[in-house]
Amino acid sequence: MTSHTATAIAHPNIAFIKYWGDQDPKIHIPANGSISMVMDCLSTKTTVTFDPDYDSDHLIINNKSASQKSLARVRHFLAVVRNMANHQLYARVVSENNFPMGAGIASSASAFAALSLAASKAIGLNLSEPELSRLARHGSGSACRSIPSGFVEWTAGEDDITSYAYSIAAADHWDLVDLVVIVNKEHKKVGSVEGHQIAATSPFQNSRVSGSQVRLETCRQALLAKDFGKFADIVEFDSNLMHAVMMTSHPPLFFWEPASLELIKQIPHWRKKGYPVCYTMDAGPNVHVITISQFAGEIKEKITRIPNIINVLYAKPGPGVRLGDTLTFY
Repeated sequence: MTSHTATAIAHPNIAFIKYWGDQDPKIHIPANGSISMVMDCLSTKTTVTFDPDYDSDHLIINNKSASQKSLARVRHFLAVVRNMANHQLYARVVSENNFPMGAGIASSASAFAALSLAASKAIGLNLSEPELSRLARHGSGSACRSIPSGFVEWTAGEDDITSYAYSIAAADHWDLVDLVVIVNKEHKKVGSVEGHQIAATSPFQNSRVSGSQVRLETCRQALLAKDFGKFADIVEFDSNLMHAVMMTSHPPLFFWEPASLELIKQIPHWRKKGYPVCYTMDAGPNVHVITISQFAGEIKEKITRIPNIINVLYAKPGPGVRLGDTLTFY
């Protein structure tokens, strides 16, 4: 067998109803379903080459050899792909991101979504969207939501077959904008994988999970109806619930920076003044400020008046994972 190469591009996603905690941590079956939006201008591009001459897997991220921890995670994922294809070939994986990694902007979601398509194509598999979503989930739970396009729901399911993500509305359904406010671009000390593992130690996790179905239905209805008021209320509430679980886990996780807290205090005041705007935060210090595109300029101006803001990224609802031009190896 000669070497085979494929390249894929994927985008991170921002969850409006959060995934935090697993029913099955080995294959990332979530404790509850979630709803998200694919972020168009942030991307990961990954090239995978399977070659019979390779004697081990190799991983290059942003022009540098990956850490042993990252390599081990990718090797585990590639083993799943190899078993699916019944080919025991090693691979070279070259990946690049145009946004900060490990800072609460779902870099693992876009990374494993891109890896799912590139690796499966390179080894000769032709997977459907649900199959790709299930495969991506093996690498990172939230990666399954970066396979479809636009606005996406991940049904929790009960096993590998029933837990996958699908589009509930196209990217052009609603002209939302995610202003990603970077207050700290350093790699977080505790990753999401570790956070999911300790979620159940919080006394609030069971309550958060038990109420998730109502929050999912409320968010879905508000999103489909483009009702920003109801959407904002449920998105902020769900984000606060997840961070309450994080802060009361053992050990506790505190991701907020002073600028994060100042933003989430100011945004409800802006909404009371008539601006369609709300916040949500993933497992990191950076704040996702959601608004309507026509108000994005005004909101960004307000954001930049707050001290210690490093940068503001602009993302609209985006496409799902897709094949791209092959990267040049270095």
